[in-house]
Amino acid sequence: MQIFQNNKQSLSTLRELPFKLEKEIQTLFEQNIELLSSLKLVKSEFTIKSNRIDTLAFDTESQAFVIIEYKRSQNYSVVDQGVSYLNLMLDYRADFIIEYNEVHGESLKRNDVDWSQSRIIFVSPSFTDFQKQSTNFKDFGIELWEIKQFENDIITINQIKKSKSAPSIGQMQKGDSSEISKLAKEIKAYSEEDHLQGKSDATVELYETYKNAILNLGSDIDVKPQKMVIGFTCKGKVFADVLVLKSELKFWINLKTGNLDDPKLLTRDVSNVGHWGSGDYEIRVSDTRNLEYIMSLVKQALVV
Repeated sequence: MQIFQNNKQSLSTLRELPFKLEKEIQTLFEQNIELLSSLKLVKSEFTIKSNRIDTLAFDTESQAFVIIEYKRSQNYSVVDQGVSYLNLMLDYRADFIIEYNEVHGESLKRNDVDWSQSRIIFVSPSFTDFQKQSTNFKDFGIELWEIKQFENDIITINQIKKSKSAPSIGQMQKGDSSEISKLAKEIKAYSEEDHLQGKSDATVELYETYKNAILNLGSDIDVKPQKMVIGFTCKGKVFADVLVLKSELKFWINLKTGNLDDPKLLTRDVSNVGHWGSGDYEIRVSDTRNLEYIMSLVKQALVV
């Protein structure tokens, strides 16, 4: 990625400034973790069974723990360390829950956590082609994020996306008793197909229509299927969720009560009601009559 500075229509390149220490990356990421990833910080330098985890975080959207590791160089195996740490988490679940509850003063229980969505994020200035290829499995639970800093205090962060044709790690590990095979049985990758299975053609078409309308709101929007809902994210932050029902869709807009301008009053305040998606506003749709208006509501969460 080339970064330019615009000085009266004359472009000049910005020089990349290498990070001197991994700790620099860690401090920068942890101090801005909610902005960068929508994750909730649990503990920096979390030690368990003689293993030191750089950052332990929690994804409130998927209700899962996330391990974050920072690397300044490319001389390491993301697969070996990633698999080892994910299996460590799954073997010692109670320790992670205790740490979360002690830090945040909550009473998170083992069944409150979706362990199948556990994942590890590696953050580094760059990754090799081999590292990218070796983690290109849709249900591997390992993500690669590139971070770079440039002069004039410019920071860029880019999550390396898995290819749409990425295979399942389970398919590659049949008959294998390795740690990867063990992990493949625990980690579950949810897809849009999981949510649309058994739904009528009309409901599927309704979902596709609203999905395409949301994707057209911006160039950086991604679809993130979860266990119960399908999330829509922009730069890693969930701004809307949808639950596909038998004959309708249920949307949640990720804004707090009082922050949505809805003159037609189509949404319902669910801040005090249990619900799957993020945000305090819920809306049910069974047709496309108010599609344009609903997109104007969703867009309010996108620009925040």
